[in-house]
Amino acid sequence: MYPRIRNLREDNDLTQEDLAKFLNISQTTYSRYESGALDIPSQSLIKLAKYYSTSIDYLLGLTNSDKTYPKNSNKDN
Repeated sequence: MYPRIRNLREDNDLTQEDLAKFLNISQTTYSRYESGALDIPSQSLIKLAKYYSTSIDYLLGLTNSDKTYPKNSNKDN
């Protein structure tokens, strides 16, 4: 279900353990994210999108553009 997070991890020569430590979760939980057995919480998606400099839409397969969105200059957000 989430092949892009696996592909990004592998393209960056990272292990599931590396990303699990980054997200403060177990390697097993991260593995379940990649396989789609467990939905990824929004805060983890945000962290992954920032880490890879891409959008959450790209991670979820909603767009094929791996470009990040421009930062919002509105300080109320």
